[in-house]
Amino acid sequence: MKDIYKNPILYYVLVPTVVALWPLFIRGVYLPDAERSWETERAQYEKAQKIMAELLTLDPDRLQFADSKMAAAEFDYAIAVEEIANLCKIPSVNYKLSSGMTTTSGGQKSQSAQLVLKQVDITKFAKFLSTIQLRWANLQCTKVKLTKKKGLADTWKADLKFKYYY
Repeated sequence: MKDIYKNPILYYVLVPTVVALWPLFIRGVYLPDAERSWETERAQYEKAQKIMAELLTLDPDRLQFADSKMAAAEFDYAIAVEEIANLCKIPSVNYKLSSGMTTTSGGQKSQSAQLVLKQVDITKFAKFLSTIQLRWANLQCTKVKLTKKKGLADTWKADLKFKYYY
């Protein structure tokens, strides 16, 4: 194997051939692949732009959270629930919030809360739950119980349990 390095044909023929073929390989293989990748990425970007514009027209309130100056504020259940309930047009008389003490378990601080939405339709409930969890990434809904109000069309009582991790 060591004799191959001493053979002058390696240095005079094989190395210049490889160096001459390398640009052809780049032009024939890598450039077309890069162009295909570029076209795919561009098509995905244009598709995503259309979806984002559609989301914006369907739910323009999502921009409020991007512009909100309270993003860096300390989390408080009362403020969070009031803000999202107002956004979802749920009156304050239609919910009851009770939050627990902050606890530390395994070095992780958390706080639990229970929320009862007394009378809410299913679309307001779904918007409330998705918006509050979208707004605060460390907030988890651990339990949901929906109970239909008798005699009323699309009126529900929702019992929710939340846990926020600091």
